[in-house]
Amino acid sequence: MKYKCLIVDDNMLDLDALQMYLSKIDTIELVATCNDGLEVSKILQEKEIDIIFSDIDMPEISGLALLQSLRNPPVFIFVSAFAEHAAESYNLDVIDFIVKPVKLDRLLKATNKAIEYIELKKSNAANTNNSITNNSIENNINKEDDYFFIKENQGLIKINFDDVIYIESMGNFSKIHTIQQKKHLILIGLKSIETQLPTTQFLRIHKQYVINLKHIVSLSNNNDIHLTDNNTVPLSAVYKPILMEVINDKIINRII
Repeated sequence: MKYKCLIVDDNMLDLDALQMYLSKIDTIELVATCNDGLEVSKILQEKEIDIIFSDIDMPEISGLALLQSLRNPPVFIFVSAFAEHAAESYNLDVIDFIVKPVKLDRLLKATNKAIEYIELKKSNAANTNNSITNNSIENNINKEDDYFFIKENQGLIKINFDDVIYIESMGNFSKIHTIQQKKHLILIGLKSIETQLPTTQFLRIHKQYVINLKHIVSLSNNNDIHLTDNNTVPLSAVYKPILMEVINDKIINRII
């Protein structure tokens, strides 16, 4: 199955580069390209679009304003040269934010994430009885315990706090990454999950990520956090002071 996409960018060189990279991804069918946001609404009335790859700084209407103007928007992936737009875009529940210049591996990662989100929404809509959420359970996590339960198609699954490496936002859904490369998708937003986890062990380090402090392996100079099982997540400048406060308390210093 191919997922239909649309590119919106007023810079022709960037648009051409993105179009070339998308042509290499077998799961994507490029339906149309636009040079500004005003063209998008018309295309959406005529064609079915699954994913929109959009620049942010554009004439007439910005990518952010475009997303806000759509009643039932496709999945959005912003592609911008200005990383400072990332925080605002994540507040609009975009599935990902790519900083220009675009690289194929980064684009592929964002595309796969968008597809996973689309399929998850379809699965949830098709059978609400199999919906992977249960408010009566998720709202009663006892932070004094060392585990919690989630509901999946097979039934209830117990997850130990120590087994959770990090939790990733996927719009209205969240993906729990655990040890041994296991992943669990739940129909609960990251903010809701964050408030129910013990703050002594879990910390928000990015609009899209909450990490388990016990699984930090290293922090690189370019603000990548390396975690257990070769996982890497970005550290946002907004959340860095909070993490560094925790880390600085654990640094062994020379005693004179």
